[in-house]
Amino acid sequence: MLEKIRSLLQQGEGLKIEFKEAQGGMPKSVYETICAFSNTQGGEILLGVKDNGDVVGIAPHQISQLKKDFANTINNPAKNHPPLYLSIEPIVFEEKHILYINVPESAEVHRCCNKIFVRNEDGDYDITSQQAQVAALYLRKQTSYSENQIFKYARLDDLRQDLIAKARKMAVIRDANHPWKELDDFELLKSASLYKRDVQTGEEGITLAGLLLLGKDEVIASVLPHFKTDLIMRVKDIGRYDDRDDVRTNLIDSYDRIMAFVSKHLPSPFYLEGTTRLDIRNIIFREIAVNLLVHREYTNHYPAKLVIEKDRIFTENGNKPYIHGNINPEMNTPYPKNPTIARFFKEIGLADELGSGVRKITQYAEAYAGSQPILTDSDIFRLEWKTNLFQDMKSQEQDSSITVTDKASEQVSEQASRQVSGQVSEQALQIITFCETPKSLSEIMTFSQYKSRGYFVDRVLQPLINQGLIERTFPNIPNHPNQKYKTKK
Repeated sequence: MLEKIRSLLQQGEGLKIEFKEAQGGMPKSVYETICAFSNTQGGEILLGVKDNGDVVGIAPHQISQLKKDFANTINNPAKNHPPLYLSIEPIVFEEKHILYINVPESAEVHRCCNKIFVRNEDGDYDITSQQAQVAALYLRKQTSYSENQIFKYARLDDLRQDLIAKARKMAVIRDANHPWKELDDFELLKSASLYKRDVQTGEEGITLAGLLLLGKDEVIASVLPHFKTDLIMRVKDIGRYDDRDDVRTNLIDSYDRIMAFVSKHLPSPFYLEGTTRLDIRNIIFREIAVNLLVHREYTNHYPAKLVIEKDRIFTENGNKPYIHGNINPEMNTPYPKNPTIARFFKEIGLADELGSGVRKITQYAEAYAGSQPILTDSDIFRLEWKTNLFQDMKSQEQDSSITVTDKASEQVSEQASRQVSGQVSEQALQIITFCETPKSLSEIMTFSQYKSRGYFVDRVLQPLINQGLIERTFPNIPNHPNQKYKTKK
């Protein structure tokens, strides 16, 4: 991220870059710039930087209040309409605190204080009274994103009311005061920009985004007959497949089906970040699933797919390319493919800020599977990832014990299953300390925050017993009903 900030400072202000000092508080003009960026090509804002690129920083004690003020204002429909759900990221650059805001291009026409702004070179221009420019802006928004296509004969009963209720509940879980909480189903659709009116033709109705997110399966099939996501496991039967799921349902349930398929077929190795255990499998594949569903060009008939093979994982989906080549994670500038769908996923907690997905995948990919994936932006967006997850499959089949070979699971041995230079991992030490008085298996699992009994016994507890760090209270009867575990003196 620091390299990205340095690059922005070197480029200077322009069509997609804006600097603001913000030493006296959040500048009011920042909301006009956000409106202009969202109406034009998107952009990035650095707070705590002079117009000439000099970093002056922001007092550390102001950061929290600035973030709070920003969140309250940017989500206020009286200030910004439709609301923009953006985040603000604090960064320490050359020992000075600055704030970074990424503003994606929106599928909507946005207003700030009831005025329409667009970006031109390094300025924000009010075009509210310019009828021709406003009309052209609306027309471009309608034609740029296929998710905006209006189906004027679609009715509320073409959607699944249970899904609308589920989405409302998911949003409220993230934010107890979320505006969807008090809205009825139709008002929620309008708030989420899933129901629109075309100012050129006067047509109004549920959009393609609304049908894809919340529609009944038969309705989705009628408007997009080619729509599907193909999930394939091809490790043992390489000529055909070991398992397959042909997913042709709404995007919310599609996400759940993808994650269930991944959980069924891919390991979730023990991984510590500091003293916190992370499920890096779910972190990585959450972003992969979102890319397959949210950043797809739905007018492209190419079917999306996720394929798991013995030495690689790859995904493909129809795309509207911006880069036309491989993506550099360090210098990646994200472009929204379906901003409305992306915003909806973010509101219900299935996605984060635009661009965070590539960073998370590359952050944990090598620890999980031994290498970094290659991401290629073209008419077909591809992720190609060489993996070592099934290297010792045959030996594992022959031996009931689990052989740890891949880099992600090597961390198990290093962090939880053996002594290295007379030391043990932080979590192993916590378990050893916890078991100074005998504890049952369920007590240790609760303490260590594990849910899978088999995984915990094989990957964490048994290695500690093998190393003589933990012992059974009934050593000769492993399955004794009163079995407990204690620190070996």
